[in-house]
Amino acid sequence: MCLCPIYYPSPVDAWSRNLALVLAVRREKLMLEIQNLTKVYEGGTLALNDVSFTVDDGEFLVVIGLSGSGKSTLLRCINRLIEPTEGKIIWDGVDITQLHGEELRKVRRRIGMIFQHFNLVKRSSVMTNVLSGRLGYVNPWRSAVGRFPKKDVEKGRSCLERVGILNQAYKRADELSGGQQQRVGIARALMQDPELILADEPVASLDPATSHSILRYIEQLNREEEVTVLCSLHFLSLARAYATRMIALKDGEIVFQGLPTEIDDDRFKEIYGEEAIQVEIR
Repeated sequence: MCLCPIYYPSPVDAWSRNLALVLAVRREKLMLEIQNLTKVYEGGTLALNDVSFTVDDGEFLVVIGLSGSGKSTLLRCINRLIEPTEGKIIWDGVDITQLHGEELRKVRRRIGMIFQHFNLVKRSSVMTNVLSGRLGYVNPWRSAVGRFPKKDVEKGRSCLERVGILNQAYKRADELSGGQQQRVGIARALMQDPELILADEPVASLDPATSHSILRYIEQLNREEEVTVLCSLHFLSLARAYATRMIALKDGEIVFQGLPTEIDDDRFKEIYGEEAIQVEIR
């Protein structure tokens, strides 16, 4: 007869395994999948042509390409600021292209958007702009008259402190420098508690030093908060510095998917054109 001891998992062990399984399933679901996405604007301009790729949970994926290659259209289609002509956008197991009304609003509030030209209300205070990131969560009547819960105001202060401009909270947005205004944009996105951030050319209007500062804030969110980032950039040097993976668009089509180190001179010419010259942003 075998007298070997039999191990029975404790409730804590069982709970830990179940939690790990739930998190693993959740992480798998949170993958973003773009399937055969096409966008044709009125007048017949083809901005995206049968674009397909995936973004794993926790990635910092950078989209590169020339102006007019489809980068902004792609990001704006993902959160339905622009309606795609064909294709699917699946995130967390849900086809976003099929959502409307309240269902779409609930998904959008989990997706933070950082814009190239900041998209701030210039005459409003920095704090008011940041609090607008909670519009998807609060009573519309209260937000319409500028009344936010105390906990949201405290959260706004915390977000501004995180990006280093708490002392600017009650200035008008148009009194700030470009770099400071983009930090307001990041703080506004943080207010949403986002699981995905779409950054549309977030440093195109900024000088090199400020560009790195802004991208470091976004990278910090990606690493410390495990927020998935999909970011479009012009400059290959910046993309190489921050991307975990890259895709390149040209004339609305994907011409490269892979690691930053895989883009050599030949690939660069293929993406940007034979006469293009690499510019290092340091």
